[in-house]
Amino acid sequence: MMKLHFTLLLLFIGTTCLAQEPDTVFLKQLLKANPALFNSILNNSAHNEVQILYTQINRDQNNIPHFKSYSYRLNAKHYFYPASTVKLPTAIFALEKLNELHVKGLAKKSVMITDSAFAGQTKVKADTSSFSGLPSIENYIKKILLVSDNDAFNRLYEFVGREEINQKLKKYQLNNTRIVGRLAIGDAGESTRHTNPVDFFNNGKPIYHKPALYDNNDYPMQLENLIQGKAYMDSSDRLVNKPFDFSNKNVYSIADQQQVLKRLLFPEAFPKVQRYNLTPADYSFIYHYMSMFPTENKKPTYNRPEYFPAYCKFLFYGGDSTAIIQPDIRIFNKVGDSYGYDIDNAYIVDFKNKVEFMVTAVVQSNEDGIYNDNKYEYATVCLPFLKNLGKVLYQYELKRSKKHLPDLTKFKFSYSMVK
Repeated sequence: MMKLHFTLLLLFIGTTCLAQEPDTVFLKQLLKANPALFNSILNNSAHNEVQILYTQINRDQNNIPHFKSYSYRLNAKHYFYPASTVKLPTAIFALEKLNELHVKGLAKKSVMITDSAFAGQTKVKADTSSFSGLPSIENYIKKILLVSDNDAFNRLYEFVGREEINQKLKKYQLNNTRIVGRLAIGDAGESTRHTNPVDFFNNGKPIYHKPALYDNNDYPMQLENLIQGKAYMDSSDRLVNKPFDFSNKNVYSIADQQQVLKRLLFPEAFPKVQRYNLTPADYSFIYHYMSMFPTENKKPTYNRPEYFPAYCKFLFYGGDSTAIIQPDIRIFNKVGDSYGYDIDNAYIVDFKNKVEFMVTAVVQSNEDGIYNDNKYEYATVCLPFLKNLGKVLYQYELKRSKKHLPDLTKFKFSYSMVK
């Protein structure tokens, strides 16, 4: 009975920590203090749908992190399209599923062959981007974390299954999130409920079969801003003169995004009952590829000019192909960009100066009000804002005094052309 009481106490403490309201003044003052960088956004913050959550990390004498958060226009009920940011929790849940199945020999390196069982589904029997030429959970997660590969996400969505993904979201109190469809293939309606059969093999021998699944559940959410713009281009590139409807798409609030990242990076700050079911090797694997630049990896191979170090680093580097990479800084993050929205959910570390902080932000620009026309102001509005935001917060953190400097050893990796 005492053990039960202690577990409930830990759960209460953890829930209380999750519920703490962030300061809403500091970030606005910081943005105003840099008018040359932020005035255009400050004067149009509602129009650009800006939301920011910045979290300071203060270590105690045992290196346990403690968090203090600051927000700007944070609103879980104001919808924005989360794009590729949904790939991170799905990748985590895929590794959890492997661990929870308890199938002997089943691992992230096992060969994963995807079949089809419903209209529109596709099969995958090979993956030329991997060392073996065969698909696996491991290689799919690498591709998600290195370059935000859409097909890799879709395959993990099919492996975990829509119902299990959303059950896990609720388990981890991510109540302003739903993941209800694949990406970049026009997945909608009934097809989102159906996920493919998948088979796993080791050395050519079958070890696990995941059957085709159907999710009968709906995930309604009462949100504002679901109907946007004045027109959109349909799948045949024809202009439809009515607003674009996001009502049945994925939802992933800024606070939930940062909570996923916080629980991933700092499991020691959470009661055991609230931690992901991941092994130490799983954590290191994710940390490694989250913080790696695509050009540092050997397989999959990502070369210039299509890919470059800052390819998926929006905060601090602005996703700029010409960005000068700071050797002592690493960014553990997951970005998203679609429908004019740019999002980054990041933990930024400077090993030399013992700086660490978290920032999650979204900004949108779609000046013509037309969706799917590929005319968004990513390069002139969204990415410069995220770059400047990351740099200004970094400069602030450089000067912020800390009682205990962090030991960042667990986040330091060798990246030289690893497999």
